[in-house]
Amino acid sequence: MRIGVLCSGGDAPGMNPCLRSIVRTACICDIEVYGIRRGYEGLLNEEFYPGENGTPIMGMRSVSGLSKVGGTILRSSRSQRFQEPAGVKHAEKILRKYGFDGLITIGGNGTQNGAIDLGSVWDGQIIGIPGTIDNDLYGTDYSFGFDSAVAKATDVLDTLHSTAAAHGRIFVCELMGRKAGWVALYAGIAGGADVILLPEIPYTFESVLEVIEKRNQIGKNFSIIAIAEGAVTKDSAGQSKKKERKVSDISPGMELVRRIDENLKQDVRLVIPGHFQRGGDPTPADRVFCSRLGAMAGELVLKRKFGCMVALQGNSIGAIPLSEVAGKLRMIPQDNEVLKQASLLGISLGE
Repeated sequence: MRIGVLCSGGDAPGMNPCLRSIVRTACICDIEVYGIRRGYEGLLNEEFYPGENGTPIMGMRSVSGLSKVGGTILRSSRSQRFQEPAGVKHAEKILRKYGFDGLITIGGNGTQNGAIDLGSVWDGQIIGIPGTIDNDLYGTDYSFGFDSAVAKATDVLDTLHSTAAAHGRIFVCELMGRKAGWVALYAGIAGGADVILLPEIPYTFESVLEVIEKRNQIGKNFSIIAIAEGAVTKDSAGQSKKKERKVSDISPGMELVRRIDENLKQDVRLVIPGHFQRGGDPTPADRVFCSRLGAMAGELVLKRKFGCMVALQGNSIGAIPLSEVAGKLRMIPQDNEVLKQASLLGISLGE
């Protein structure tokens, strides 16, 4: 049996240990693994990772030491060509040309939606693995990379506390999360933020200013605000749903800093960790999680159970049909326990 494995879309800490787990499981089960470079774009270009003994087949040595390494040795990309029907059909021809029995796709929503499109012309011989720091993939309780991103974002918030207190300063920290605010919520709680602003809960500038003023009145003359890059105000909520924000637009963090500066006589600064949250080595929790996901993907290959995505449900690793993932986004629900507990901790959610 021969399978291919690729990483697509935004990188997430854990892609390398996930690949390591897949290859090791495949070697033990006598399955050939081809590493496909640069995601779906690399598949269209027939780009394979150099394997062992002059072949593209990956072995134990190919993935040695990857359990703790960030990034992905396969590299990742987003493919415009693959988004067209002709690109999908061409990818199917490449898979047939090399005699692949299955394909494992590692990535987020775009990656798994692409897998569904490819499966529609290739008998569904695909297994998805949820890897995205945004944690917004439907059907799994967590995606790998999320824990690592939260750890890095929390480290930023922790570091800001000392300088904020020293200068009586307000820090607005804009974290990743265009459509779902999982990173901002978890890092905000872990990092002791006073205000957490999320895409799921439209906020008002007045509510944020009120929190800052109340803190000043009780002698806490500094504030930490964690805001997701996709956060919206109540006035712009409807408009934001109709039109995606462009890179050239003023970010929510920038706008919030401007409003605070205009209304309060207090030093305010914006911090944007950006891709710092994606990079670096995965946390131990993500390393274990990735290893479990990769091993389960290998088991599904052996059973020839394709057309599904490996998923964490409770404490167990299982699988759900890829068709259930299509076109869905895992937002933070209003009845989420962590969200409720943030309010009980006295953290303002900007309402």
